Amino acid sequence: MEITRKILSLIQKQLFKGKVIILYGARRTGKTTLVKKLLEDNPNDSSYLNCELQENQDLLSHTNSILLKDFIGQKKLIILDESQHIPQIGLILKVLVDTFPSVQIVATGSSSFELSNQISEPLTGRSRQFLLLPFSLHEIHQHSDLIKLKSELTNYLRFGLYPQVVMEEGEDKIEELIDISTNYLYKDIFQFESVKKPEILQKLLKALAMQLGSESSLNELAQIAGTNVHTVSRYLDLLEKAFVIFKLPAFSKNLRKEINKSQKIYFYDLGIRNAIIRNFSTLNLRMDLGGLWENFCVSERLKHNQNNRRFVNTYFWRTYDQQEIDYIEEIDGMLFCFEFKYNPKSKSKFPKIFSQTYPNSSFKVISPDNFYELTDLE
Repeated sequence: MEITRKILSLIQKQLFKGKVIILYGARRTGKTTLVKKLLEDNPNDSSYLNCELQENQDLLSHTNSILLKDFIGQKKLIILDESQHIPQIGLILKVLVDTFPSVQIVATGSSSFELSNQISEPLTGRSRQFLLLPFSLHEIHQHSDLIKLKSELTNYLRFGLYPQVVMEEGEDKIEELIDISTNYLYKDIFQFESVKKPEILQKLLKALAMQLGSESSLNELAQIAGTNVHTVSRYLDLLEKAFVIFKLPAFSKNLRKEINKSQKIYFYDLGIRNAIIRNFSTLNLRMDLGGLWENFCVSERLKHNQNNRRFVNTYFWRTYDQQEIDYIEEIDGMLFCFEFKYNPKSKSKFPKIFSQTYPNSSFKVISPDNFYELTDLE
């Protein structure tokens, strides 16, 4: 089964417009597979370089335009995979796009703390950036109808949606997840020179996994991990830039009772989260089902926005007297509110104080019975 990635067509529309295409994404999400699809459209005048190889790093270890011209030759499309390994990659990409505007450069990176830091200033106004995440429900819907998707929701909550994991069967899913979480996911973080105590990172990850769906306190996380708040904050930033976790801030504008300095932390993929705590139990045996469903829905909505280039502000909302909304999107002056309930019979209503304070808002409850409304599946 071959699943076409949603952002492939978006990237294709941006080719040969004088911009460097930057494709971010965690390891094993399918970046290499995707960029090689681009090569199929230009089989005779394109080039692919794995920048983790020393010989390819040496090829691009300079900004001499004559040497770069010799490197490009007659190529019209150049793929630089895992380009964060190239020293001065930002400056090199700037020279390439300025000197050879008709050549399309596509650079991928599995850690934005390395690549983004190097390209942010040199490529100002010269790039288009995309994020490739694990499979979305919308992408899997290419080969599964809604009935089949609903029947597979329990597997997605247990094993996540990394491409290779979805393709595996039974216990092989667990083997693949353990391999990804052990050997690949933190590779860039552990290689980063400022990470000197990986055991703290592991403790922090387990703490985050156990607090799924709850607000995160830096002081509490620091106590659990046996370190200080500054280190926790820095490691959270690295985990976010390595596409392991993402943050959701609190929404607060008008009400005095609104929590305004808190955040929730979610995992991009639940399979990775479950691998961290080594818990792949069936859902009827789990105490964390509510958190799993909330994380799943928030991450699917994130994929929906990324894959459709919807640039929105996202939040959760809570007051000091415990009124709450799981997820809010703010776009064009409108607020779209969601509550996530795994049990369709659970009662949930739009907090009256919120609807009165923010009349430009809507409210929807998402359960497995109407999961398709989360990402406009048809």
